Amino acid sequence: MKKKLTTVMFRGTPAQEQALKEVIAEHQGDKSALMPVMQKAQDIYGYLPVEVQRVIADGMGVSLETVYGIASFYSQFQLNPRGKVAISVCLGTACYVKGSADLIDRITQKLGIKAGETSPDGMYSLEATRCIGACGLAPVMTINDDVYGRLKKEDVDGILAKYMD
Repeated sequence: MKKKLTTVMFRGTPAQEQALKEVIAEHQGDKSALMPVMQKAQDIYGYLPVEVQRVIADGMGVSLETVYGIASFYSQFQLNPRGKVAISVCLGTACYVKGSADLIDRITQKLGIKAGETSPDGMYSLEATRCIGACGLAPVMTINDDVYGRLKKEDVDGILAKYMD
């Protein structure tokens, strides 16, 4: 599943920018350090918005396309900020067969965001994940640190209500 960028406003701080520039300076000229630089950038910002990807590309002497290609390929990288309520739905085989796609559809209807997106207010994010190792509870959804299993789409509204303002 290809990740996509959403229209969440980027709000980096001068301190974050300085920290990123220091990381880049440590590795400047070493293109083999691109992934570690991206990992540290994500530690600094919490995700890799296109603005940060541009700084990395310029500082490391690679194309923005190269940075974006890595960020969108590896599941460890987030292109969007996680919401205060970070929702993940497992799409591993056991979960998918037992209806996890229906869970994502219901969450999308309820919150107005698709998998890979964060609500414009930064409150909710939705991710479709690979197997999380809870196949016996399929289909599984996590919200922040809470795990919900053996779900049906009818369960979604009640679960989400616990996290609504």
